Amino acid sequence: MTIVNLVIFAVFLALLALIFKRTQKLGTTVFIGLVLGLIGGALLQYSADQQTINGTLEWVNLVGNGYVRLLQMIVMPLVFVSILSAITRLNQASALGKISFSVISVLLITTAIAAAIGIAMAYAFDLTAEGLVAGERELAAQTKVEGRVEKVSGLTIPAMLLSFIPKNPFLELTGANPTSIISVVIFSALLGVAALSLAKEDQALGERIAQGVDSLNKLIMRLVRMVIRLTPYGVFALMIKMATTSKWADIVNLGTFIVASYLAILLMFVVHALLLALFRINPLDYFKKVLPTLSFAFTSRSSAATLPLNIETQTNKLGNNSVIANFAATFGATIGQNGCAGIYPAMLAVMVAPTVGIDPFSLSYLLTLILVVTISSLGIAGVGGGATFAAIVVLSTLNLPLALVGLLISIEPLIDMGRTALNVNGSMVAGTLTNKLLEKK
Repeated sequence: MTIVNLVIFAVFLALLALIFKRTQKLGTTVFIGLVLGLIGGALLQYSADQQTINGTLEWVNLVGNGYVRLLQMIVMPLVFVSILSAITRLNQASALGKISFSVISVLLITTAIAAAIGIAMAYAFDLTAEGLVAGERELAAQTKVEGRVEKVSGLTIPAMLLSFIPKNPFLELTGANPTSIISVVIFSALLGVAALSLAKEDQALGERIAQGVDSLNKLIMRLVRMVIRLTPYGVFALMIKMATTSKWADIVNLGTFIVASYLAILLMFVVHALLLALFRINPLDYFKKVLPTLSFAFTSRSSAATLPLNIETQTNKLGNNSVIANFAATFGATIGQNGCAGIYPAMLAVMVAPTVGIDPFSLSYLLTLILVVTISSLGIAGVGGGATFAAIVVLSTLNLPLALVGLLISIEPLIDMGRTALNVNGSMVAGTLTNKLLEKK
């Protein structure tokens, strides 16, 4: 039976290749792959025994996880070279400060709004941690959460900011730390500023450096485009895995929390659209252009893995300046994530507060919660599980029990897909608004 499933899988991969060849529309092919993967995964879960499912997924994962690994492979080289290349073409280094300030401001402001929306949804659906029963899987998750608490118990804002500064850029280029992406951004930015400084002293040398960096950037971008063309097949395989492994009983049991979470995510997308409209950018046109990138973010559950698609979409489809696109995408992967670091920890903090005698809707608690969520969104790793880390930081800061983080582990993958898509969209909105703001000056 496993062989039959794999033959069917191969046929659908060939079908996706044929669709892309005839239409040359990556976004359409990605969406078709997503739908086919969802249907195929659901059918596989209910029509095969566990041994057959495991055997099939082992090969399906080769395509899905293989694609994700290819994206992860090009993340650091792309971030380093593209930012360095973009900065060496700047007329003045002072523009970097304006770009960074604008991007980070938009990310943090939208995270604060996301936290407020998460709180509102918890209130509207009367969500509470009371009465939730911990099963075997949830208890195991709680133990894992308790282990991660030790890593963040002594975390302060100065310590977090200090971790952004690279002490070994070659180690950061390997992605060794959760904040490696920001560290690489800082290193490449400083190297670019150094190149600008050299160009002022020796124009010929500066020109040779710029040409060398530009050549390397073109080589990396060609590799990026080659990998991105594989997106429909990666999304198809990832969606099959998600639909096959989801526990529908868990989804039904915690259905209210899922509905509230996705409604909050949807409302935050509306906020993004309103912000775009406020800056005279057509939201419908914007979402048509970014849909393939959001589709991959949805299925991969990784803001970091979506970086190449994010940057490519901003520069080639949205027309954002390459420096702004790189800064927005990279900062957005670890700072101010609207879904993982905004909505999710805010909802959990509201649900947990009554269990320790705190009124979660008192004005002082609400203001404190929104402030803590916003500040804590600095440095949240843009990979699957980042929301758990964000929740631990927020709940620990507010001296709230962490059990709920483990209790919700059964539905974590399902909600994380929507959160990650929102995170990525937040970074693209930050880049687009920054581009519009600085374009006027």
